[in-house]
Amino acid sequence: MSFDGPAEDRLAIGELVAAYGDAVTRNNAEDWAALWAEDSSWAMPDFPGWEMMSGKSTIVSTWVEAMKNYPMNINVQSLGAVTVTGDAAAGRAYTSELVTDSTGATYRVTGCYDDQFVKQNGRWLFKSRVFKVLHTS
Repeated sequence: MSFDGPAEDRLAIGELVAAYGDAVTRNNAEDWAALWAEDSSWAMPDFPGWEMMSGKSTIVSTWVEAMKNYPMNINVQSLGAVTVTGDAAAGRAYTSELVTDSTGATYRVTGCYDDQFVKQNGRWLFKSRVFKVLHTS
């Protein structure tokens, strides 16, 4: 996978990925929720209980509850690849997080999202995100 498809769509998807990290860093549930399609899914198989979540409302409510445990999460994401085919796209994004949890422990997490995107009403949204941890320290 590389960068294929119309440049304006690839740019918009890159902005979607960056907006995800920005909303996490600001712990802004409204902005974060706006990035997901209604029939989306989110999987984090490395985290027990988070193996698969389906539907925007479930995804958002799970995230809101989880973020209560992370008073600080600096989340930076970058698009590693994307292929756009009409109103659908597939891509990969890398994330680097500096996290402080509710116990006061601070650590770094580096990971990779395998993403599916959908364009609805002229706007790109996450259709599916699957997160894999690459490194923690």
